[in-house]
Parts: sequence; C-alpha cells; structure tokens
Amino acid sequence: MFENVEKSEIDNLGEFGLIDHLTKNIILTQPSTIKGAGDDAAVLNFGDKKTLISTDLLLEGIHFDLAYTPLKHLGYKAIQVNLSDIYAMNGTATQVTVSLGLSSKFPIEAVEELYLGMLLACKKYEIDLIGGDTSASKQGLVISITSIGYADEKDIIYRNTAQEGDLICVSGDLGGAYVGLQLLEREKLVYLENPQIQPDLEGKDYIIERQLKPEARRDIILALKEMGVKPTSMIDVSDGLSSELIHICKQSEKGCNLYEEKIPLDPMTFDTAREFNLDPSICALSGGEDYELLFTVKQSDYDIIKNNPDITVIGHITEQAAGMNLISRSGKVHPLKAQGWNAFNK
Repeated sequence: MFENVEKSEIDNLGEFGLIDHLTKNIILTQPSTIKGAGDDAAVLNFGDKKTLISTDLLLEGIHFDLAYTPLKHLGYKAIQVNLSDIYAMNGTATQVTVSLGLSSKFPIEAVEELYLGMLLACKKYEIDLIGGDTSASKQGLVISITSIGYADEKDIIYRNTAQEGDLICVSGDLGGAYVGLQLLEREKLVYLENPQIQPDLEGKDYIIERQLKPEARRDIILALKEMGVKPTSMIDVSDGLSSELIHICKQSEKGCNLYEEKIPLDPMTFDTAREFNLDPSICALSGGEDYELLFTVKQSDYDIIKNNPDITVIGHITEQAAGMNLISRSGKVHPLKAQGWNAFNK
C-alpha cells in the first residue's frame, strides 16, 4: 500500500511525538468529555448515569491478516467491535481509548491509515477518541480498544435476565462475515501460489464488507427505544449465534428452542457457503464476527417488532430442564452446541 511513497520512520518521532502526530486532529464532541488525550488520564462526567466500559484486544495473525485486510478497514473494524459491546448493554457509546503495539515494519503512513479508519468510525458513531498508549511490538500489530458509554440504570440490559416464554430475536443476517473470511482466505492462497493472478471477488461485496467493515447495530437500539420495546436480555453476536444464545441461557438458567429455518441468511451468504461446500446454517451458528444483536423480548411485544425488517424472531426461551435445542428444518431436535470461534484453538 505504501511501496511507492517515501516512508517516515516512527523512530524519528519517538513515542510521544507519534502520539502528538496521531492525536493533533482529534475533535471532541461529547459534552461528557472534560479532558481527552494529552494528560495522564481522560476526564469524563456522566452525572447520575451508569458508566459502561468494555475492552477488546486484536492481534495480528490471530484476529486479522494484513495480507487481505486494509489498514483503514482494520481501524474502522477495531472501533466497531468495541462499540457493539456497549450497544449490547442497551447503552450509549461516547468515548474510546486506543492502544497500539507496533513492529518496525510499520511506517508512520501505515499507522496514519489505521487511525484514519478509527476516526471515520468515531465520526460516524459520534464517539470521542480520548487517549491510549503506544509501544514497540515484536509480535506484529497489536490493537487494544476500550469503549466507554453510559445508560440509566433502569435501561441497562444484561445476559442473565431472559424469562421462560420470551421470544428470541436477532438483528440483520448471520454467517456473512465467516463466509467472507473463507473467500478472502481462498484468494490469499491463490495469490501466494501465483502473484500474477488477480483476486476473484467480483459480486461478493456484501460478504467481504461483513468481514472487513462490520457495523455495530446502534440503529437497532434506537429502533427498539422508538418502538417502546425493552429486551429482557441481550448480547452481541461476535463468536457465533449458538455460543451467544448458550451464554444467555446459561446465565439466565433457562433453556431454548432455536429454529434453523428462522435463522436469517443473506442470499449471497447462502450461495457462497454452498460454493465452499459449507452448510450455511452452520456458518451462522458457529462463524462469528457478525456483530448483530441477539436479544429476547416478551411475547406481548411480538406485534410491535414483527414488522421491522431488521429483526427476526428465531425461537423462544424454555424452562431450564427442557435443555438448549436446535430444531432442524426437518423438525429433528438437536442439542445446541457452542462451536463458535475460539482464539485459543490451535
């Protein structure tokens, strides 16, 4: 990406010079931000609100591959996956801190590109970037984001409060990010075998974007509030639908019936999964990185949410003794298994 321009060595700026260089154009917009980057700590004022904080770590070679991940997209995604955690608590995200571990292979222009993606995400979602840290790294690129937000105590939604009879809902569609990743991995292998061959990604924009540039579902949180519907439990789909639903059930001490035929799949996800001889439903259940919202609502809210095209009812909560079950398209009952993505798998 930067082969044809003269590179600027980070060593010439040093840690504090780099921080000044990256943060000089940050504009603070949140009334709750009293002091942002530039001191020993940021200062925030939320008054009588409850503060929400979440941290995610993204490691090169584990969470992303720079062979096919543009740095601008990576910066954007790094912010989005953290904001998703705040929205999954039914909160308002307001600030992030960014910490980077940088190896010597990254010139300043590369870090600028990464930051550009981060600042684009912050601007779109009205988030202040208020500080962080930088360090040299011998393990490639390391990104750590902490997201901060707030909510009234009465509005916060937890994972452990689903009730028997509640409807299980999910936003958007699932499996696209995983199938997009398979496509990118395939084209990487083709390129490594023959660098003269151009990637064959034509017509696959949607699933590629689902992997490289996900969007946190703030819009769903706002839509639910506008409809007057407060979910009884909620979580974001980062590790796969099955893993996330099991989290809700275990922490709520409940069971569930999840209906395979109800799982929302985009046609491109479905068709591309078939091209790879993958079961599209398994991609949705175990793929992860969709960053949709999985939540439960009271049955009495069904008539309110049923006409929202971005919300799909996919099952219901049962008593704990009934177990956690997947009902296949043929009507067979299978135990729901957590086979989502695990960073510690070899």
